[in-house]
Amino acid sequence: MRVIAALLCIVSQAWRVNANVEKTIFLGPGAVTLPDVSPSLKDLHLHSLSSLDSILPTQLAVQFPSEAEPHGLESWYLLSDLEEGRRYEVRICWPATSPTDFWLETFTIAQVFDTPELISSLAAYSEQLLPPRSFPNAGKPDGSKQSLLFLRVQAAASYYSTNQTLMDYPPPVDVDIIFDPFLLNVLPRSLAPVGVYITGVAVVAWFVSGYIYRWLLSVVEESSVKAHSD
Repeated sequence: MRVIAALLCIVSQAWRVNANVEKTIFLGPGAVTLPDVSPSLKDLHLHSLSSLDSILPTQLAVQFPSEAEPHGLESWYLLSDLEEGRRYEVRICWPATSPTDFWLETFTIAQVFDTPELISSLAAYSEQLLPPRSFPNAGKPDGSKQSLLFLRVQAAASYYSTNQTLMDYPPPVDVDIIFDPFLLNVLPRSLAPVGVYITGVAVVAWFVSGYIYRWLLSVVEESSVKAHSD
């Protein structure tokens, strides 16, 4: 019973956290050779997330949904150093004090460059960014064979306020974008310690519950013997 209660507690906590977490799960694509010509991926100035640079604390500009932009503003990132066929997860976490709707999607290079809507959005976002030196990880040099994806994040404010200034100019949202590879394509790497902890608790609880059960049986039997002797 204690194990069940503990698991229910963990599930309830995970549900609460999920209120401020959005994620997408995907498989690493096949590696492609990037042409070593200009313009290149480095010229986009995008931040690159990988296993070595897996957490990006940042601020995302948001706006209220409109007919032209029903999902708010768009931000673009690179997911680099992927392994073909391996499962990955990207999560975005934000505080409950900033009600926001997020949409996360991944695209291959071919999908982006073959879709006018996507390439226009990527180009518009790239023009807003600082030079590449402001970003710690730009991935491998072009001309090498790489497995990578584009990540598009869409953010729309989802609250109402009587403050007209706040409605006209919603402030940026503090977020953490987290890149999380799966272990054996089963469990996100960041959750592995939690899985080990739950397994340990379950094993200990199994042996402790067996000991308590045997002790209770011995107490009942002893009481029964005393009752008969009286």
